[in-house]
Amino acid sequence: MKTTRKLTFHTDPAHGWLEVPRADLDTLDIAHQVSRYSYERANRVYLEEDHDAGLYLEAAKAAGWILTMAEKNEPRNDSPVRDFPRYQPRVTPAALINAAQRLGKLHIVNITN
Repeated sequence: MKTTRKLTFHTDPAHGWLEVPRADLDTLDIAHQVSRYSYERANRVYLEEDHDAGLYLEAAKAAGWILTMAEKNEPRNDSPVRDFPRYQPRVTPAALINAAQRLGKLHIVNITN
């Protein structure tokens, strides 16, 4: 079964951010590559358009995900996204496993009864 996501692209007169679930960053193994120019709120990350959004889109495409997007535009004012806290990567079990696998220090073996 293919992973599908309905995403929102937030824009204001000067910039844009792609809103994605935080868990996707670990699943796609890109959480450590997201810049400080992105924002976060609760379990959502708002990836800045110049680098981070493209990073996500490329990783999702490589994983075979199906993405659809809607746009939320603030044509005259700053987007509320600008008031959210800056993105901070978090150490999660998935992030640790991905990092260990990248470094070649962990090999997961599937053991069944």
